[in-house]
Amino acid sequence: MGLSCVEICAGAGGQALGLERAGFEAEALVEIDNRCCETLRYNRPDWNVIEDDIKAFDGRPYKGIQLLAGGVPCPPFSKAGKQLGKNDERDLFPEALRLIDEIRPDAVMLENVRGFLDAVFEDYRVKLKRKLQRMGYVVDWRLLNASDYGVSQLRPRVVIVALKKEFARSFHWCTPLNYNPPTVGELLLDQMKSSGWGGARRWAKMADDIAPTIVGGSKKHGGPDLGPTRAKQAWATLGVNGMTIANEPPAKDHVGMPRLTVEMVARIQGFPDDWTFLGKKTPAYRQVGNAFPPPVAHAVAAQIQECLLARKLFSVAG
Repeated sequence: MGLSCVEICAGAGGQALGLERAGFEAEALVEIDNRCCETLRYNRPDWNVIEDDIKAFDGRPYKGIQLLAGGVPCPPFSKAGKQLGKNDERDLFPEALRLIDEIRPDAVMLENVRGFLDAVFEDYRVKLKRKLQRMGYVVDWRLLNASDYGVSQLRPRVVIVALKKEFARSFHWCTPLNYNPPTVGELLLDQMKSSGWGGARRWAKMADDIAPTIVGGSKKHGGPDLGPTRAKQAWATLGVNGMTIANEPPAKDHVGMPRLTVEMVARIQGFPDDWTFLGKKTPAYRQVGNAFPPPVAHAVAAQIQECLLARKLFSVAG
């Protein structure tokens, strides 16, 4: 009763971890970024990590796997960019559609930014939906807030789910948790005080809300900081200096607002503490900041897994 998946634009493993927790076995993870691939291989040596452009990836050898998942690039739809959509060379939805057609999985799960739902992309969404319907899929999407699934961060993301018609009736979107995630102070207190900083508890009381959206930036723009001016101001209200990322937790004699380390940002994104990001500070932070929070990926993938297994069990019983 095992379920297999192929993931495209896998990044540093946020979605992959969620899929793994939901019971999907990775047949292939396709990612073009060398640092992300190193991170994936280091943390899961048994994964089949394919370091390549998805435009060169042939899906036909994977025909029949249960799930095709991925986080296609966000810049074509992001409010932080020019929102060029189909006119942006980074738009990889056409490649995702090609691979869906080649593989014909039972289910598809694609993630993108909130801007994908903007009115300017209505025609784009309609065409995407129609193409999937012509392949025999029932398509739906939701705007999910990471904070509804235990992530201590304001991070709205669009998740597109497409299922073959025989599975679609059994699918239900994940239900938000009935409790709030930890505040930034509660979540990071142990890390903040790990080098003996005497002000950690006082800081934790001040950091009494969840985090703004973590911004990863691109290779062309942005370094290891916590985002544009508005984001930095929001971090300052939590007592965090968002101008740069620190190499280490605050020292025993630290004075002023602390900075976050890559490990702290990873915890805010919902990564387990034992997941290691390879590379220097800037590429490591970018891997974290661009990730799909594992708890959100798990919540959606678990619903897909449930409906696929239910159908398989029904078929076996029949």
